[in-house]
Amino acid sequence: MKKRWTSILSIGALTMSLLVAGCGGQSSSAENPTPGSGAATKGTLEQIKERGVLIVASSNDVPFAYIDKDTKEFTGIDAEIIKEVATRLGIPKVEMKEVKFENMLIEMNNKNVDMVTDGMYVKPEREKIANFTHRWYKQGEGLIVRKDSDIKGLDDLSDKVVGAQKGTTFLEYLEQLQKEGKIKEVKVFGSQAELLLATNTQKVDAVVTDSATAAFTIKKDPTLNLKLVSPYTPHFDGVIAAAVRKDDQDLLDAVNAEIDKLKEEGFILKVLEKYGLSEDNMMPVE
Repeated sequence: MKKRWTSILSIGALTMSLLVAGCGGQSSSAENPTPGSGAATKGTLEQIKERGVLIVASSNDVPFAYIDKDTKEFTGIDAEIIKEVATRLGIPKVEMKEVKFENMLIEMNNKNVDMVTDGMYVKPEREKIANFTHRWYKQGEGLIVRKDSDIKGLDDLSDKVVGAQKGTTFLEYLEQLQKEGKIKEVKVFGSQAELLLATNTQKVDAVVTDSATAAFTIKKDPTLNLKLVSPYTPHFDGVIAAAVRKDDQDLLDAVNAEIDKLKEEGFILKVLEKYGLSEDNMMPVE
């Protein structure tokens, strides 16, 4: 008798569990989809299209990928490029998740975001844990001078006073050039804002600093009578692309195809120019 009642109870429990699973077992994940969730047979790109949102990681980094304080919109160089890519892939929305820069690839590989799009340099150590798309653009240091300056490059600095920011690789580089007699004097400043102001007020003849950030600042602030020397070949030249997970080949291929088209059509160059960069920063179609 005990065995009989045990069997009946077991059958009843099994029936109830099947009913629960059939009626509502997957409702939570369907209502709150996350990157990487969905049927195992579906590729990441298909899952993103079904979700209708591409989730990207950024450290809220101006001018690359950030939330505009006034419009509350996701904007910046990388933001505008990935939003256009998403539109062309049939994905109506791109959502930025703010993540510390050093943790972005970790968050992506943990499937908390789909991609990383935040002015990230392609480096061998990063390529070990992520795939990178075709290169979007390049940027390194820029040589900034007043608009009326006749300085055309580093070769013109032997009798000039040049500024750099404390603690940067650029400062070390300029100090080495000074030792070699290629720069008259190097002055040190605490921030990039101080650097640009010093150039604007003629306290120094030129400064060397991050080109993208300087270009954006000059573009946004009409009181700065400054320009980036162009053409200019950076000594520290970083190549920028978006990162995807190693096993998301479908997403990588789709994004690469659109990036090549955006280069050919001149879209990426227009975005770079909008933020104060130029054709010097372009990368060829791969």
